[in-house]
Amino acid sequence: MIRLLQGLASLKLTLIALLLFAAGISYAYSVDGASTSALAAPLGLLAANLLAAVATNPVFRRQTALLVFHLGLVSIVLLLAAGRLTYLKGQLELSEGEAFDGRLTETDAGPWHPSRLEALRFANEGFSIDYSPGLQRNQTRNRMRYVDIEGVERVTEIGDQTPLVLRGYRFYTSFNKGFAPAFYWHAKDGSAPLLGTVHLPAYPLHEYRQAREWQLPGTAIQAWTMLQFDEIILDPAKPSAFRLPQRHSVVVRIGDLRRELQAGEAIDLPQGRLVYHGLRTWMGYKVFYDWTLSWLLAACLLTVGAMAVHFWRKFAARPWNA
Repeated sequence: MIRLLQGLASLKLTLIALLLFAAGISYAYSVDGASTSALAAPLGLLAANLLAAVATNPVFRRQTALLVFHLGLVSIVLLLAAGRLTYLKGQLELSEGEAFDGRLTETDAGPWHPSRLEALRFANEGFSIDYSPGLQRNQTRNRMRYVDIEGVERVTEIGDQTPLVLRGYRFYTSFNKGFAPAFYWHAKDGSAPLLGTVHLPAYPLHEYRQAREWQLPGTAIQAWTMLQFDEIILDPAKPSAFRLPQRHSVVVRIGDLRRELQAGEAIDLPQGRLVYHGLRTWMGYKVFYDWTLSWLLAACLLTVGAMAVHFWRKFAARPWNA
């Protein structure tokens, strides 16, 4: 057992673990779709190496502050490894008035992430964004309605730096937002009408490409929808704010059929009736989860404090020479 611990405490093993850690970082950043959970193994090896060094080196047992410092380092390494195995980063989009259904449009997560997204209850209640001249985006103010952990419904305002925090998940607004035509689909099979929105490309990033193809629910019918308006929403020459156009129409093309619709107008198809309900906005969100962050902060403070005590004792033990 002693030989095993001495082998684990080897500086050569430390070098190998550091090289593996560097390779893991290079892999995570250079390969598309690669997960940073690849860093967990070299971090675990570094933690074992450091623990073995603490166990086999008697100097740590004689100096409590130095022992706490190295145990703090072990804690930081283990927490980093645990964070890479359980973290989540993702994105989602919600129309104004739409509730979150637990699904993300993009996800990057560790293999041991304990997904609890389905238990979250919140909805987008609308947003406002002011722009400075030159289309410089200012603060985003997004009103959110959510149910807290005690089951109480609450309302809050979030932004790019102010998140909605639910069960450890942090939701931030992003620069992605745009217009969303809403439609009712009345199928001829007698089922209840369905209300849904079509998220057009982000505005003003894709100002001149406000069109998207989508599929009518429960059918194989492909519909192409384009938003039309003439007014200037965001003026680069003066301060402005993101808003809906005062007058607009949507063009819907299904096969050879082409119709320009105002709110309340409909298209009759053999499979059912498509009614244009009106125009809304949509907002894109970034979601982040890492339960280790607060523990990492505590471990870092403990480690720095222990090192400060160690050096204070080391130098205070010797008198200063005049």
